[in-house]
Amino acid sequence: MSGTVEEIRVLSTIIKTHEGVYVRVPNEKIFTSEITNFVANVARRFEYTIGISYQSDAEHAIRIVKTLLEDHPFVLRHPSPSVFVDTLADSSVNLRVFIWAPSRVWWSVRTEMLWAIKKALENEGIEIPFPQQVVTFAPGTGLSLNPGCGGEGEGHG
Repeated sequence: MSGTVEEIRVLSTIIKTHEGVYVRVPNEKIFTSEITNFVANVARRFEYTIGISYQSDAEHAIRIVKTLLEDHPFVLRHPSPSVFVDTLADSSVNLRVFIWAPSRVWWSVRTEMLWAIKKALENEGIEIPFPQQVVTFAPGTGLSLNPGCGGEGEGHG
């Protein structure tokens, strides 16, 4: 469960969830549970994994993302954001983006930046691919694609 502590009573604590529901939790459960407080620190980090096509220029994509981060007023400079090639995946080159923002606005920064990154990459011609697989038919098997099906399915030829 996650939310905001609204009231602490002798036997229980009232928590308002992010959906606006009030939940009474026995203090015994609270005292014996691990609690993570995301707003105790003034800053909060979030991250994205962004896949770009192998044909796209990864260095250019990184420059685009870094420029967006530098221009956003709530992306913290210290600790500084980080953008790098993380993985050469099956269908994409995966960039990792680490961003720190003030705890009080981290969610809005997170949602704004992801959309801004997507739009900026698309505007610069950087392709964000979908998973793909190449199917090769071995010679002599008699299998081929049926052109009458629009390239989908198998035909026997």
